[in-house]
Amino acid sequence: MNLDFYKGKKILITGHTGFKGSWMCKALINAGADVTGYALAAPTEPSLFDMLGLASEMNSVEGDIRDLEHLLSVFESVKPEIVIHMAAQPIVRDSYKDPVYTYETNVMGTVNICEAVRRTPSVRSFVNVTTDKVYLNKEWQWGYRENEELNGFDPYSNSKSCSELVTSSYKNSFFTDEYYQANYGVEGPAVSTCRAGNVIGGGDFANDRIIPDCIRAVSAGQEIVVRNPYSTRPYEHVLEPVMAYLMVAEAQYKDKSFASSYNVGPNDSDCWTTGELVQLFCDKWNGAVDQRASAAGAGIAAATLNKASWVNKHDGGPHEANFLKLDCSKLKSTFGWSPVWNVETTMEKIVEWSVAYLTGGDVGEVMDKQIGEFLA
Repeated sequence: MNLDFYKGKKILITGHTGFKGSWMCKALINAGADVTGYALAAPTEPSLFDMLGLASEMNSVEGDIRDLEHLLSVFESVKPEIVIHMAAQPIVRDSYKDPVYTYETNVMGTVNICEAVRRTPSVRSFVNVTTDKVYLNKEWQWGYRENEELNGFDPYSNSKSCSELVTSSYKNSFFTDEYYQANYGVEGPAVSTCRAGNVIGGGDFANDRIIPDCIRAVSAGQEIVVRNPYSTRPYEHVLEPVMAYLMVAEAQYKDKSFASSYNVGPNDSDCWTTGELVQLFCDKWNGAVDQRASAAGAGIAAATLNKASWVNKHDGGPHEANFLKLDCSKLKSTFGWSPVWNVETTMEKIVEWSVAYLTGGDVGEVMDKQIGEFLA
């Protein structure tokens, strides 16, 4: 795909200060979109959003999706054509620590976004981003399809299942042509939900995620601690779901028959155990370190980087699924879509970004390069 469609389009993104949101904003700004973001301040320190200086290149509004009145005022002012909802409390372990906040944000936050869309007839395309963890996980060896039962186990996963149900209810009750013709004299918006697998990429600084843990460990010269090396997850580069969300948003903007629920995940060959993923990181990272050392030996200055290694230390933490995989046949058959980068290429992109970050390079330039490579 290309992003020509988005040039000049008014698009509102919630959760834009997060990891995935920052990549989406970067791509849309590059494409000439009129981007508004609504989110809390960047959730990590350091943060990719602040590092890129994106606030100066878009309309960045600091706000809580639990605050309906503030949210409504932003929608009324901006009058967006396309809304992509990504704001969430996204960490499983944090949801065990504070389930009330998790449900308030992920459930009532979705209610508020749907209500803001309902009251804003300019919106023609709305995508709610959830997670692969919305499904009732039976530890199957095959992937879950979009018509499988929704019932996440932990508070985070379950709250995102609820977010799906909220969206479905609003879609049935309000986001119809009949409702919009009666109230606004226009057609109703096209509405989809997208369920993505485990997203990795350069610039993620979140706690309790495996790739950020890897980067923090090598930066400090420490072993990478892996608490459950045998859990299997569908890993994909952050640009895979970001571009899939934009593909769905564009398609349903042009033709409402595309509005539905879609899994966005890698091919089966890219469902890796955590241990395998960390070993791949170590191999790619150490290869990059050796390459820089060789360059330095040839008289080219290179900052010193630590080698990577990992250790298995199961910490007896709260329940997390051991096996989870998505069936993405629907997205593939509907749009002719397929993943662009496998996990090995994805890890090379992560290492490229992280080396630039740890050696004082221009990470925005690296991202522009990777976005261009991905779209090409």
